[in-house]
Amino acid sequence: MTRIWESLFSKNGLAAKEIAYQMLYIEEGERVPKVSDLAAELDIGNGTVQGALKVLENLHAIRLEPRGHLGTFLRKKDIILLREIAGVGSLIGAMPLPYSSMYEGLATGLIEASESMLTNIDLAYMRGSKQRLESLKSRRSDFAIMSELAAEQEIANDENLEIALNFGPQTYVSTHQIFFTGNLNNQISDGMKVGIDYTSVDQSQITLLECENLQVEFVPVNYMQLFDMLLNGDIDAAVWNADENRSKRRFQVGDFKSEKAKKVSVKASTSVILIEKDRHEVKDYISGLDKDVILDIQQKVVKKEKLPHY
Repeated sequence: MTRIWESLFSKNGLAAKEIAYQMLYIEEGERVPKVSDLAAELDIGNGTVQGALKVLENLHAIRLEPRGHLGTFLRKKDIILLREIAGVGSLIGAMPLPYSSMYEGLATGLIEASESMLTNIDLAYMRGSKQRLESLKSRRSDFAIMSELAAEQEIANDENLEIALNFGPQTYVSTHQIFFTGNLNNQISDGMKVGIDYTSVDQSQITLLECENLQVEFVPVNYMQLFDMLLNGDIDAAVWNADENRSKRRFQVGDFKSEKAKKVSVKASTSVILIEKDRHEVKDYISGLDKDVILDIQQKVVKKEKLPHY
């Protein structure tokens, strides 16, 4: 058996890895592509394709059944072996830190939706869309979860990025609002100290639009420190995720007055999956995810009808 596995390092074996990936998506009982079609697609010779199929049969990864003029059919396949030969492992997704039930629900939905597919999803949790983008571009992650607002900004700067799946409004956060230290304020006004996290596309853009034409002092702050900054009175106001339940018990909350901020906040509430265009296998996988199932699971977690697991 060792000698057979060593055959994967031959010319035929390298082709077998490519064909093994295709076999994953062919159901048992279905006809497999013609040798000539596989040869043309992979830019190799007919003999190499035939040798590659023989390698896969010798490894007991597939069993083929020729049926004359009807073609050749896939009689049986070993999915685990095919995945190993093709080098298909888990897909890695970069997610925001799961500090809210919305994020917990989305993570749970992604994990469970992937369990019925050939490749499962593993998630890595990172604060800030910039960090998740860096992880995507360095290929430490296969896809990144972020808001539609952040994704569109990154796409504008890199033509090799695209949104593979849009989950719709109120799937990333329910909404953003303005939180105030004092109980007498319900809108940002001149002279206020306003917390802003320039590393967060969503928080910074909404803040800048809401404060447009106002004379305020912007105080750079880490998004995760906003609660303490407000609590200590170091800032007077800050745009924040309304899903933070602890905030509404402590602070006066106000809605946006700026129409621009209101419009942008909708995209900031929308979850999307960002990928690189040249990662066709990732795009194919994401397109196979059942969005409705993911969103249903997310809502069950938010409503505490289901325990999160990620």
